[in-house]
Amino acid sequence: MNIQDILKERILVLDGAMGTMIQRHSLTESDFRGERFKDHAHPLKGNNDLLSITRPDIIKDIHRQYFEAGADIAETNTFSSTSIAQSDYHLESIVYELNFQSAGLAKEAADEFTKKDPSKPRFVAGAMGPTNRTLSLSPDVNNPGYRAITFDQLKDAYKEQAKGLIEGGSDLLLVETIFDTLNAKACLFAIQELYEEIGKELPIMVSGTITDASGRTLSGQTTDAFLISVSHVPLLSVGLNCALGAKQLRPYLQILDEQAPFFVSAYPNAGLPNEFGHYDQTPDEMAEQIEEFLKEGLINIVGGCCGTTPDHIKKIAAVASKFKPRGVVAHV
Repeated sequence: MNIQDILKERILVLDGAMGTMIQRHSLTESDFRGERFKDHAHPLKGNNDLLSITRPDIIKDIHRQYFEAGADIAETNTFSSTSIAQSDYHLESIVYELNFQSAGLAKEAADEFTKKDPSKPRFVAGAMGPTNRTLSLSPDVNNPGYRAITFDQLKDAYKEQAKGLIEGGSDLLLVETIFDTLNAKACLFAIQELYEEIGKELPIMVSGTITDASGRTLSGQTTDAFLISVSHVPLLSVGLNCALGAKQLRPYLQILDEQAPFFVSAYPNAGLPNEFGHYDQTPDEMAEQIEEFLKEGLINIVGGCCGTTPDHIKKIAAVASKFKPRGVVAHV
């Protein structure tokens, strides 16, 4: 049974935060370096994606914990696995390997759980983050016309990432935490170009991020404008993640529910961060808030972003199992 058919039958659960779980291990510089990068000339601590190579045991165990909690879809540990983001660590040369290895770890865990219960197949979503550059905004306040990157540079970086994710075993591609839709369009163009070259297509999920109560992305788009901007691509799903908690996300999910010709996803943060940047919302509190938009039939895929753990996902999965998914429009 493919994922499109399953989504018509029930709400699927996406996993929770990778970074939150990695932080629990209190890793040192040597953990990030491992034997292979022990002589690398630049600091590597904080490069979570690198752990797929240097501490694969930790990453695979995190995937397992989320599947155990009830997740149907695991995101690969590749949020920053582009040559653009990895240039901060001078590791552009290993980008393909990062994506291939991360997808492989998630796929191994997914297959393990699918084998245990074939009636509940588990999937791997190749995570493609927004990078630390933006096409729509200038990083220089004194030069509004300046751009730190070009469309083609972004496209090429995303294409390299997508190739590694697909060849590593991903079932889907997830273009996520979109704060600049032009970046996302470069990513989507790269994916479509790659599909033509390799003669294979995976379903594509897209997830934007609304940064504040104005209901706009960081680059100024409203939710409906964001939807229109990506609707030229035959997507599996469109949705929202990060920046806001479930309660704050609800009005923007209502817009997607009304207008999106695709399945709708949501994976909010565990509430809003406190003054120390931590997320205090408990699994019960978060599940209660998510239940509100499940009751309204707004979504097809639900999970957690910053601050969420397997405990959060377990509660969300239990609540999601009680409700029918959002109605499918005819041309999905």
